[in-house]
Amino acid sequence: MSFIDPARKVRKGEELDLPRVGDYLKKNVPGLTGELVIEQFPSGHSNLTYLLRVGETELVLRRPPFGAKDIKAGHDMSREYRILSKLCKVYSPAPKPLAYCEDASVMGAPFYVMERKKGIILRKDLPEGMEINPAMMRRLSFSLIDNLAAIHAIDWAAIGLQDIGKPEGFLRRQVEGWADRYERAKTDEIPEVGPVVKWCRENVPESPPATIIHNDYKFDNVVLDPNDLTRIIGVLDWEMSTIGDPLLDLGVAISYWLRDGDPEELMMVRMLPTNLEGSPTRREIVDYYAEKTGRDVSRINFYFAFALFKLAVIVQQIYYRFAKGYTQDPRFAIMGMGAMILIQQAAKVIEKGSIEFK
Repeated sequence: MSFIDPARKVRKGEELDLPRVGDYLKKNVPGLTGELVIEQFPSGHSNLTYLLRVGETELVLRRPPFGAKDIKAGHDMSREYRILSKLCKVYSPAPKPLAYCEDASVMGAPFYVMERKKGIILRKDLPEGMEINPAMMRRLSFSLIDNLAAIHAIDWAAIGLQDIGKPEGFLRRQVEGWADRYERAKTDEIPEVGPVVKWCRENVPESPPATIIHNDYKFDNVVLDPNDLTRIIGVLDWEMSTIGDPLLDLGVAISYWLRDGDPEELMMVRMLPTNLEGSPTRREIVDYYAEKTGRDVSRINFYFAFALFKLAVIVQQIYYRFAKGYTQDPRFAIMGMGAMILIQQAAKVIEKGSIEFK
């Protein structure tokens, strides 16, 4: 049985103009022959991702979501294309981009086309028939952190990525920026928002030396080798990557790392299979990263609390699009509740001063 990540029929309202896309590909991607078929990878929540089949060739197309309010804030296709163009030369899991189009007449927004990294992507629950035993889950989990350490070790200046971020004052700008994004996407009153934002503003730690960061590093943004699930062959969704504090990447990773024994309401928003038997604790993940990189992780509770808030804002932005009618994707209907739960858990982390909820 194949567990390779499948594409499906394009969702209603997110269809592409097949003749125009086909004409663009013929002019800009050499060597393509055959009929164009367009499908969609259904599991993403931000930029839209499509599978293009042209004869025997498979490509991936990325474009902003329909109805996105601010293309430059999180949906800048040209920026993502430039990052991958540099990154793929020194870091093999980064997909190689093949063409970029800024002509909105083709599909109403800029987009780019890249190679497909064909493999297995783990999502909330394992597909029927797949088994990961405890020993493999533990190896896979630490492999994810090995790969994060490898990303943070890339010499970003040497490959010409100096222009994608401003390391000085990065963390404080993150706090202010995500607080502002929340206000612009707010639909309901959540009492804990004010205290969480205030605490984050007052407790910004001093950052270690800057690295390239992915900014949304988690299991469903990595592609696993079908013949060895502990081997990562692709890392996807570089839309929020920048130069900044590497511990924010670690905080983001553990904000998705929910395990049996965490609060019941938090487990309602679990997105990944980190609850499988053999999965390390968040503390083990943090300590392993510290051992691999030598970085001081003593302020990880700040990064964890802030990452939970940041994740809540992302979820709220998605819900805002649904509430305003920009998307009809039924998955988004409960996102407002998800944002509230995540913000409430950030408040609990702040109260306890720990990355564990017990």
